[in-house]
Amino acid sequence: MSFIDKVRVTAIAGKGGDGKMSFRKEKFIDRGGPDGGDGGDGGHIILCASRNQNTLAAFRYSKELKADDGRPGGKTRMHGRRAKSLMVQVPVGTIATTSEGMVLADLTEDGQEVIIAKGGRGGFGNSHFVSSRRQAPKFAEKGEMGEEHELTLELKVIADVGLVGLPNAGKSTLLSKISNARPEIADYAFTTLKPNLGVVDIDKSTSILFADIPGLIEGAAEGKGLGHAFLRHIERTAVILHLVDCYQDDIAKTYVTVKAELAAYKTDLTDRPEIIVLNKIDGLDEEMIADFKAQLQAVAPADAKIYAISALSGVGLKELLYGVKETVQAVRQAAADKVEDEDTSLPVLRIVDTSDEWQVTREDHLFIVRGQKIESFARRTRFDNEEGVQRLRDIMRKMGIMHQLVRSGIEADDIIQVGTATEQQFTY
Repeated sequence: MSFIDKVRVTAIAGKGGDGKMSFRKEKFIDRGGPDGGDGGDGGHIILCASRNQNTLAAFRYSKELKADDGRPGGKTRMHGRRAKSLMVQVPVGTIATTSEGMVLADLTEDGQEVIIAKGGRGGFGNSHFVSSRRQAPKFAEKGEMGEEHELTLELKVIADVGLVGLPNAGKSTLLSKISNARPEIADYAFTTLKPNLGVVDIDKSTSILFADIPGLIEGAAEGKGLGHAFLRHIERTAVILHLVDCYQDDIAKTYVTVKAELAAYKTDLTDRPEIIVLNKIDGLDEEMIADFKAQLQAVAPADAKIYAISALSGVGLKELLYGVKETVQAVRQAAADKVEDEDTSLPVLRIVDTSDEWQVTREDHLFIVRGQKIESFARRTRFDNEEGVQRLRDIMRKMGIMHQLVRSGIEADDIIQVGTATEQQFTY
């Protein structure tokens, strides 16, 4: 399967079912009255994070996510069936953003669910509008349209340890030796063309997730080599493991080059705990290994741990893994301590309700009314039904909109438009 970590999709939630306009007509029952039922709600679109998914390839050729519509109401006050929500599985680490850049979902845990498009509300049937003043309403509401969003889905792999290094440093070989991952391995550069994940069981109580990031070269942050297409996957790793090929001409420069590319992509990456690993030490004597370690120590942070291994033969792997365990556990404990130190009391949220707000603008004999609540009523109104329009007038009167229209100079036969849709017009 192709590895796809960024796609654009359209999410279209289901439309609410229309309310029913009907009257009870049965033999021997006089004045049966209105009995139209309400429409069912449209289906939501829900993203669900799954650890069984590791790519967004499923969206490569299926770029429209559409939920079912709610069913219309029926006679005898029968409620229309509510549509099922569309559950869409995505890999853990997926972020959904709108075309305006607003984050709708950041799925960081297996099983986490987020509604990215809400289904429309079902319309009321005419039985809903019975009152002492309106005993036989001859109108019903339309169902609301569901939300529609143009979204970008972006996968950022979440791992404890990110393996970085120049091409052919041996990252894939190391991952295959310490975990059950089976990445492609060959003796040419850029063998790895996608991030690979592997779970390493250090002991009975500790499992660590490693991510093999495709090889970086100088200028990767500006687009050279594989570019920064996969650099995003290093953003969420807690610890960075630099793998250095001891047969490079200048191993210190090799390490500095990779670290510079990480800093160029995102400066805080250089603040992460790091482990430096000298690979391919087969055939080297202790003196050469010590010299290489000294070269790396000269350009590395003072507290950086440096290990020497042979990923192919397994030399030094046990010591390395226990060192990784110690570093990862320290990071996890620091994160836990930070949570304990933070104020965990529930915040008091004071959300300003602006749904009742509205405004009137005039364009000659056209008066345009805008407002969240009144536009919602208008979308559910059948403008070809006079009783339905009269109900909208009553609502506008109660909200004070009609009074404002009079103050704005509205006259008989002027046009009132609610919202931006020209089909939501009626005469004063």
